[in-house]
Amino acid sequence: MAARLKEKYQKEIKQALQKELGLENAMAVPRLDKIVINMGLGEATQNSKLLDPLVADLAQIAGQKPVTTKAKKSIAAFKVRTGNAIGAMVTLRSDKAYEFLDRLISIALPRVRDFRGVSTKSFDGRGNYTLGLRDQLIFPEIDYAKVEKLKGMNITIVTTARDDNQARALLRHFGMPFRQGA
Repeated sequence: MAARLKEKYQKEIKQALQKELGLENAMAVPRLDKIVINMGLGEATQNSKLLDPLVADLAQIAGQKPVTTKAKKSIAAFKVRTGNAIGAMVTLRSDKAYEFLDRLISIALPRVRDFRGVSTKSFDGRGNYTLGLRDQLIFPEIDYAKVEKLKGMNITIVTTARDDNQARALLRHFGMPFRQGA
């Protein structure tokens, strides 16, 4: 069974975007390429055991086993040595990416306190959008009682759009709640 958002993209969004952006070639219509979820944990330099619950939470959120990220350079001021585990990340592609984006837009973001929409300024100029979240509790997969430490995460939505306007149009059609007037 294909992801609900992917079917919607194939049936409705693709044609609407092609018309809206004035693209003649159907293959030039922007689409979702991948989603990268990254959680950094600076305190892991002192205690590497702190990384285990972080990896478990990220695996539950993404539905896929994350990779631990290691420090590339030693920084004495931060007590970081080359090769220390300092975070975790996961890359979602294809159906899993559409599934995650659907859950993010319809379930997780509305659970954020005082939510007025996501910023329209977080595009990178090449059609990718990065969103920062303060804690992992907005995802329903996370059990509130088992969380010892609140950790934020960065979610990067990578699209095949050529510029920010195409990416913004694509995400708006997906239902991304952009902040009004900003």
